Amino acid sequence: MHSSSHHGNGIYGHPGAMNISPGLPYPPSGLHHPGTGGQWSTGLCHCFDDPANAFITCFCPCITFGQIAEIVNQGSRSCAARGGIYALLMLIGLPCLYSCFYRSRLRGQYDLEEEPCVDCLVHFCCETCALCQEHRELKNRGFDMSIGWQANMERQRRGVTVAPVIGAMVR
Repeated sequence: MHSSSHHGNGIYGHPGAMNISPGLPYPPSGLHHPGTGGQWSTGLCHCFDDPANAFITCFCPCITFGQIAEIVNQGSRSCAARGGIYALLMLIGLPCLYSCFYRSRLRGQYDLEEEPCVDCLVHFCCETCALCQEHRELKNRGFDMSIGWQANMERQRRGVTVAPVIGAMVR
């Protein structure tokens, strides 16, 4: 039995861990980890929750953008193709006009709030932070951002169980 918003004890019995099951087109869109309905799993300025991605995004945002775009597009366009377009737009100083549309698509796929302001302003004012947040969101929803859409779907077909990244433990 599969539902589009399966919450349960997944890998290691962790409550809220996501079970990627065969037959689902991508990790269930109804999941909201670790926040509640409509909330992003991490804040816009929490870039150093994933220091490696923050470093890559700071120095080569086209890589992070390409990874996000490939997952959001469900593999219809490659990471390299979208990252290349982003890099070209960087030459004229307007990659935010392109990347804000992917933030909107990501929010639509997961019913996320448009915060702290409209998507284009978030990308215009805080491009690096916005890309880092979107990358973390997809990662926290069970995607391995480094392997692309096809490999994530292959893992899903094999029935691999993925626990979302929740963050540091607090005493």
